[in-house]
Amino acid sequence: MYNQKELSAHSLELLRQLIATPSFSREEDKTASLIASFLEQHGVAVQRKGNNVWASNQHFDSARPTLLLNSHHDTVKPNPGYTRDPFAPSLEDGKLYGLGSNDAGGALVSLMASFLHFYDQKTPYNVVIAATAEEEISGSGGIESIWTSLPPIACAIVGEPTLGDVAVSEKGLLVLDCIAKGKAGHAAREEGDNAIYAALKDIAWFSTYEFPIVSPTLGRVKMTSTVIQAGQAHNQVPSECTFTVDIRVTDAYTLDGVLETVRRNVSSSAVPRSIRLKPSGIAADHPLVLAANRLGKKTYGSPTTSDCALIPAPSIKMGPGDSARSHSADEFIFVREIEQGIRDYVQIIELL
Repeated sequence: MYNQKELSAHSLELLRQLIATPSFSREEDKTASLIASFLEQHGVAVQRKGNNVWASNQHFDSARPTLLLNSHHDTVKPNPGYTRDPFAPSLEDGKLYGLGSNDAGGALVSLMASFLHFYDQKTPYNVVIAATAEEEISGSGGIESIWTSLPPIACAIVGEPTLGDVAVSEKGLLVLDCIAKGKAGHAAREEGDNAIYAALKDIAWFSTYEFPIVSPTLGRVKMTSTVIQAGQAHNQVPSECTFTVDIRVTDAYTLDGVLETVRRNVSSSAVPRSIRLKPSGIAADHPLVLAANRLGKKTYGSPTTSDCALIPAPSIKMGPGDSARSHSADEFIFVREIEQGIRDYVQIIELL
């Protein structure tokens, strides 16, 4: 077992190395090797598939439930507004600057430190750490690709920058590509059936319809038309109009259920790009939530998605850092946030 000071020092050094190593989505092989090497240097046997690295605690017992600690090590590409070298970690005024420092390097190294803290202990829960890939693009080569290789997971903590607050639910994402059909004709004559008008009727439905069930933590399902395209010439009635709708689905509904409602109410065809990013929610009396409550943590519903959407087990999202800094120029995380993140994770696990 490591003390708090040792864990913080190891975490900070690892995060420096991760920042200095480019790890764009689907190009995380070098950071995956860094993470595997870090764990192995601390006496941990690791497993790897693609750019995903995971490990189990030393005294793993299949008779006990298993807690998954998960965060991602891929990053987006640097914001054009950077004034610093995004791959040069620098510590100034208690802030560690660098790409991925806040999203989600701080949470990842804090979870890894917590795993090391419990690695050789016998606890009521087994503990598995998984540093995964492709989160930033919701790719299929991340947590999904190793799920069947992991032991059965009872519940999970997903590390993301939440200011230490605890997201107990997340909206899912359903993106629909819609096509309204009409009949071509000349704009000067009374002919044709304008597909734009058909699309406008459906867009009006998307803008006004309210799903009746309101989630206690996430509110209402939100539907937003975001892209539209039709026509080729000013004097031609368009026979087709395409538009895209972004739907944020709460834990009160399933993606399939929302899609069925849409198709009952619009005349346009509606084809989902994916039904993978499902809404998530965890019961108020789940041990993870009760532990967070005992620590005085604020709980909330998150409008943004994370790997919680791809984890088919009760999960919470929490971690050091601030989501407002994610993907921003000159991204940073406070060192004290990492230290607090380690304490938070350790205390929640101890309370399970």
